[in-house]
Amino acid sequence: MQVRLICASLALAFSSFAGCAVAQTATKAPFTVKIIGFNDFHGTLKSPGTFGQNTNVLAANRPTVGGADYVAGYIANLKAQNPLNVVVGAGDFIGASPLISALFFDEPTVEALNRIGLEFNAVGNHEFDKGAAELLRLQNGGCKLTAGGQQDPNSCRGGQVGTPVPFEGAKFKWLSANVTNTATGKTLLPAYGVKTFNGVKVAFIGMTLKATPSIVTPTGVAGLSFQDEADTVNALVPKLRAQGIESIVVLVHQGGFQTSPNLGDINGCDGELKNADGSPSDIAKIVARLDDAVDLVVSGHTHSAYNCSAATVATATVRDAAGVVVKDAAGNTVTSVTPRPTGLPNKAGRLIPVTSASAFGRVLTDIDVTINPVTRNITAVNPTNRLVAQNKGATVAPTAAVTSLVTGYDALVSPLANSVIGKITTDLPNSADASGNGAGNMPAGELISDAQLAATSAPDFGGAVIALMNPGGVRAPGFTFASSAAGEGDGNVTYGEAFTAQPFGNTLVTVTLTAQQLKNALEQQFVGCRGQGTQRILVPSAGFKYTYVAANTCDSRIQNMRLVDVNSGAVIEQIVDASGAVVDATKTYRVTINNFLQTGGDGFTTFIGGTSPVGGAQDIDALTAYLASYQVTPYNPTAATLQKPRITKQ
Repeated sequence: MQVRLICASLALAFSSFAGCAVAQTATKAPFTVKIIGFNDFHGTLKSPGTFGQNTNVLAANRPTVGGADYVAGYIANLKAQNPLNVVVGAGDFIGASPLISALFFDEPTVEALNRIGLEFNAVGNHEFDKGAAELLRLQNGGCKLTAGGQQDPNSCRGGQVGTPVPFEGAKFKWLSANVTNTATGKTLLPAYGVKTFNGVKVAFIGMTLKATPSIVTPTGVAGLSFQDEADTVNALVPKLRAQGIESIVVLVHQGGFQTSPNLGDINGCDGELKNADGSPSDIAKIVARLDDAVDLVVSGHTHSAYNCSAATVATATVRDAAGVVVKDAAGNTVTSVTPRPTGLPNKAGRLIPVTSASAFGRVLTDIDVTINPVTRNITAVNPTNRLVAQNKGATVAPTAAVTSLVTGYDALVSPLANSVIGKITTDLPNSADASGNGAGNMPAGELISDAQLAATSAPDFGGAVIALMNPGGVRAPGFTFASSAAGEGDGNVTYGEAFTAQPFGNTLVTVTLTAQQLKNALEQQFVGCRGQGTQRILVPSAGFKYTYVAANTCDSRIQNMRLVDVNSGAVIEQIVDASGAVVDATKTYRVTINNFLQTGGDGFTTFIGGTSPVGGAQDIDALTAYLASYQVTPYNPTAATLQKPRITKQ
């Protein structure tokens, strides 16, 4: 009797405790389990800034959010509400990380997630940025080795921050149900994890989008195969049921966006996550094919917050009888909130709850699921997206152990991160501006492409006349004019800020392309052309201009491509004429791209055909060197010599 009581007590406290041989006696009454989910953390150990419940909240009234220690505090608070709980993720917890994590190979993020209490995490595309072997090292532990077999000096720094040495590895389990080793046919990491609550097993299937190879450097996914998401889940359902598992949750690194009226409420599901043209989003397509056994989908990838469930709110701006928008005392637009039952339909037509928690630790999804212990089924799902706000006072406090860890790594990285490398006159965002008729001209990307051309234009360094930057490689917020918390002063750009904008550590490569190949590469920017799956407008360097006609078909969009004098704007050479004809298809040009694009990343397979490659510096080094020339006179994005707009849309 005493043994049974001890086991029952341990089971209640730890849910899946397996240290007792005496089996738990499942309760017959329905009970609730709390699932705490988040996604796309990207090593954001420090607060990414402010964030609002929806877009009607004035910027000045949005709270500071996130920070690994506050994420830990909020999760501890939620777990205290129900001893039956589990913490899960939907991928991209590492990769494209700030310098505080990236400099140390994302070991700080894994250590923080261990202390946060993450248990199961789907692999995302960024988990493969450094390849499968590095992902396995982060899972299993051990120090990063150099090419010469020596310990990298930036690895295993735990002795200076209070964590174990060698690096402890992830205490949580990355899951990769649809990622298999082509040599063995086995999944790279476990396909699913199981946790037991009151004698009932709940399965968590984890996977990434099947298109991962098209958005990751090919070397990062070498030897791996990425299978269809829905087919993978459906094939696992019979295997799980054979183990007596009826409660199934899918953690998938794929998502969608809310559409019109799109107030962006973190608990909204505007437009049922359909695309702007009314077509189903990528996540909706997956859910539409899922077996009816799946009870909940926790998603990610798009960095969007949504809650498609019975707890979804329909939001609208409140207006008075005269039609005037109503404001509250703080000046925020008042929003009406109307609960409505919703979800995304599965294969059987049943509405399945689908959630996403934005990105960077700004939001957590608090999900209460009700389980029938007799049928072992989840009978109800009640999700709520909650801001990880830092203004809750004593209610939610940061977790001291995580604060200490972050403070320790911040001290190690600060001398490098806070060094000023250049000056700018205004914000350079990583979003397309209006100067090119919405064509895709990006201020931050233009600075980066100019830096890459400057680093490779000399004959000995590549002889480039054009540089092209992939837009996805330029991360938010770009380059900001206002001083950061480091106090470097307005207009100063620090190394840490530059690294945040360009965190991948790609290498520059200059290749020879024919005029026809160059046109083909730009044609490949558009969906459905030459195998492209997503529109991605490359950001060109100064002195290279072209026009595209959006309404035209594949291989007929690019027109008036030319090299121009950066001082006068005069045409130096016409590569493609105003009708779209290539003037001299075989003439060659030296073009700088990063190694990600050069190996076909982002679907730009045309670049694989480039010849006579010359390797260059790392992208961050080229950017640092370029900004150094703006230490006295700031970089002005409106300068005539930058020749903007570089892309025109018709």
